[in-house]
Amino acid sequence: MSVAEFDTLAGQVSNWKRWGADDQLGTLNLITPEVVRRATAAVVTGETYSLSMPLSLDGPQNGVGVPGRINPVRTMLAINTPMSDSPDACAYSDDIVVTPTQAATHWDALSHVSHRGVMYNGIPATAVDASGATRLGIETVGTVVSRGVLLDVARHQGVDRLPGRFAVTRAVLEAVEESQGVRVEEGDIVLVRTGQVTFFLAGDVPGYRRPVPALDYDAPLFFHERGAAAAAIDNMPMELMPSNVEDLMLPVHVLCLVMMGMIQGQNWVLEDLAEACARDRRYTFLLDATPERFLRSTGGLVNPVAIR
Repeated sequence: MSVAEFDTLAGQVSNWKRWGADDQLGTLNLITPEVVRRATAAVVTGETYSLSMPLSLDGPQNGVGVPGRINPVRTMLAINTPMSDSPDACAYSDDIVVTPTQAATHWDALSHVSHRGVMYNGIPATAVDASGATRLGIETVGTVVSRGVLLDVARHQGVDRLPGRFAVTRAVLEAVEESQGVRVEEGDIVLVRTGQVTFFLAGDVPGYRRPVPALDYDAPLFFHERGAAAAAIDNMPMELMPSNVEDLMLPVHVLCLVMMGMIQGQNWVLEDLAEACARDRRYTFLLDATPERFLRSTGGLVNPVAIR
């Protein structure tokens, strides 16, 4: 795809000014109280599944890729420290954590990426400065609770894990949706399974990070047409790297975050959820994926929980 063709695509999915000139919520506006009430109907058995990686030094950030993005460092501030000199005093232990907000399972805030000097809704990229994101920080998203829809691309292709650089296109997403007998509706959160996270779960971080199956540049068209509120995937970059758009890295980031105003999630663990969905052919669930409210942050750590 040429840059000119990409610009046409960007115009097709743009939500700028759709919810007003001052909007910072983007497609999360589509999660209305009616959508949340509908989402609760997806709970049938009450099973719960955490979709997050553990936060530890053994995470997926091995120093390659984004400079400075390390795995979480946790150390002790106090270890069984008495509260007083009394022999009857209680004692306490405390920890401290230093971590990038995009270290493991996370959402990208709309401030994470800019393109040609602007972010979502035409907000200048200079709104992110040394103090952080003065606009479009992760705290602006509030609660993220809606119906989740799993699109299990790997299972649809008959494999446990898609091959490297497999392109998850708009057509692929449509085919998976049809084969599963489910349709993404306005306000849904779409989870895309490639199986790539199985490398990480097996302790193979280099394998997890090597050229991965991921979204291609036209996948955002699917999200836009269905009215998805957010989307997440079980790999590191979300999209193909290098991209299939000439002279442009991260076209999916640009289309989702900048043009659509749709937060996107990476490093989600979907294996157990996928097994459960495949057993009873039920691919929808209530999803609570509210990020930690780090003020002015360009990303948000999250422990998403799917309730079936």
